[in-house]
Amino acid sequence: MRQASSTLSFDTLGRGLTEITSDVSDWVEQAGMTDGLLTLLCRHTSASLLIQENAARAVRADLLAWFEHIAPEGDHYRHDDEGPDDMPAHLRATLTGVNLQIPVANGRMRLGTWQGIYLAEHRRRPHRREVAVHMIGQ
Repeated sequence: MRQASSTLSFDTLGRGLTEITSDVSDWVEQAGMTDGLLTLLCRHTSASLLIQENAARAVRADLLAWFEHIAPEGDHYRHDDEGPDDMPAHLRATLTGVNLQIPVANGRMRLGTWQGIYLAEHRRRPHRREVAVHMIGQ
C-alpha cells in the first residue's frame, strides 16, 4: 500500500458551485496509483463538497435556489459574526458535508457518467478555499 496527500486551492467567485473534477482527476493521475480510495476534505465551515450532475446547468441553479430556501439569510440567527450570510453558510455546509470518498480503479475516479465534484461556496464574497486530498492504494 502507498499513500499520497496534498492540498488543492481554489478561488471562488462568491456564492455558487465550482466544478473541481478535472483538478482532482489531475491530482489522482499525479499520485501514480492505479487502485485505491480517494478522500477529499474541504477545510472550511462555510463551504462544502458535493458530487452532483455536471451536464445540465439547471441542476446547479436549482440546488442554489434550494440552499437559499432551506437556509435563508435573515436576522433570526444568533451567529452573525461575519455578516448576515455567515450562519446560513454554516447551515448549508452542514447539509451538504465537507468530505467525500471516491474509489479509484485503473487510475481513474469511479464517478458515474453525469457526476462531477463541486466545491460549494456558501458565502456571498469570493474566497480562496482549500481542499485536502489523500489517496491510499497501489
